[in-house]
Amino acid sequence: RRSKGGALKSAVRGSATFKAPLPQSDAQETACKSIMTDPLPSHFELLGGEDAIQRLVDRFYDIMDTAPEAAGIRSLHAKSLDSSREKLRLFLTGWMGGPPVYVERFGHPMLRRRHLPFPIGVAERDAWVWCMDQALDDLDLPTELHDYLRLRFRAVADHMRNRPEGSE
Repeated sequence: RRSKGGALKSAVRGSATFKAPLPQSDAQETACKSIMTDPLPSHFELLGGEDAIQRLVDRFYDIMDTAPEAAGIRSLHAKSLDSSREKLRLFLTGWMGGPPVYVERFGHPMLRRRHLPFPIGVAERDAWVWCMDQALDDLDLPTELHDYLRLRFRAVADHMRNRPEGSE
């Protein structure tokens, strides 16, 4: 439709195309500019960066190495956990939004493929998750981040399963 002045009217009433911007206070304008220019912190940053990743990985493998509940998955690893610690540290750094150091060193993680040589069923998944839960609990994390990471680690651990339920 054309208005009396000849300009096209919006086919949808209230279309944002023809609306004037809402007035904003200085604080609102600053907040909007900040959101537009300052990226949200990554999980890597929220966790505390490289030092926190190292603490998480060390605690995880210390638990796996000593807890009777983890004996099954511990037996799937080499006698020395040094290589596993390093690879998990590198992987988690990139997975949580830090530098992609694992990919730079080893290529795409292909987690499931890299874990196929190891028999991973429900018991192994649950033991791995138990170790990671204990390690997360030992870090001083905001509740939202803690809960989010627990959910994501559970999903990844479940994806690693390569034995059907009941085959243990």
